[in-house]
Amino acid sequence: MPELPEVESTRRAVATALEGKRIVSVDVARARMLRRQHHPADFATRMVGRTIRRFGRHGKFLMAELSGDLTWVTHLGMSGRVQLATSTETRSPHTNAIVRVGGRVEFRLVDPRTFGFVAVFTPAELAESTIGALGPDAYDHMPTTRELLATLAGRTAPVKALLLDQRLLSGVGNIYADESLHRARISPHREGGSLRGPEVVALRTSILATLEAGIEHGGTSLDDLAYLLPDGRTGAFVARLRVYGREQSRCGRCGGPIRRDVIRQRSSYWCPGCQR
Repeated sequence: MPELPEVESTRRAVATALEGKRIVSVDVARARMLRRQHHPADFATRMVGRTIRRFGRHGKFLMAELSGDLTWVTHLGMSGRVQLATSTETRSPHTNAIVRVGGRVEFRLVDPRTFGFVAVFTPAELAESTIGALGPDAYDHMPTTRELLATLAGRTAPVKALLLDQRLLSGVGNIYADESLHRARISPHREGGSLRGPEVVALRTSILATLEAGIEHGGTSLDDLAYLLPDGRTGAFVARLRVYGREQSRCGRCGGPIRRDVIRQRSSYWCPGCQR
């Protein structure tokens, strides 16, 4: 699933192309993409004619502020990606939603597995949606050390599982949780409540550094190429992964073997030699 760096890299490209422009039409090829819209017909009715004032993001959700106090939400799901194209360019297979804006630019959501969605929410609907329950954004609004300590206090769940809980911290997924824990020298198996102040400082710093590096290199495109940047380029952070997907390779820091464990049904890559 695309995580915060992939979604933020997408957001930056899309914002440059679409902000300030008027939506002229929409086309949703798969009804499933509108499953979060209480009345599916509202999507087109609310979108067409609106101006995209700002293209933002919260965690893994793209969130565009539209004129009329509406919010257009796009979630990429497990395999979704955004393409920016002109109306004359051939559509890729599995192009399930198209938003056309002034200047003949098209925002295309390509999603083979259809776990993503699009919707337009009023402020009240947005507050009542899943997005309303998200924790602070891990990149834009990272909690302070004191706040993060309070969040982890008393928790017996593995810290890896807690980092994936979007209600606590929004945007970090499997790849960047493993990479952040390795940078911080913290075992993914540690109980969240067992982390002391200096360890939380290291974890907080490592999350921000890892996300920043991921964004700088356009995110991570794995072998399946499910994620690509809006212009079709691959995310280059894959070449800089320290532990994720590197089972049986050697740790670049201590030389020990990288291990893969399953924590709460999620693969976790880490180095027992230097993560404690």
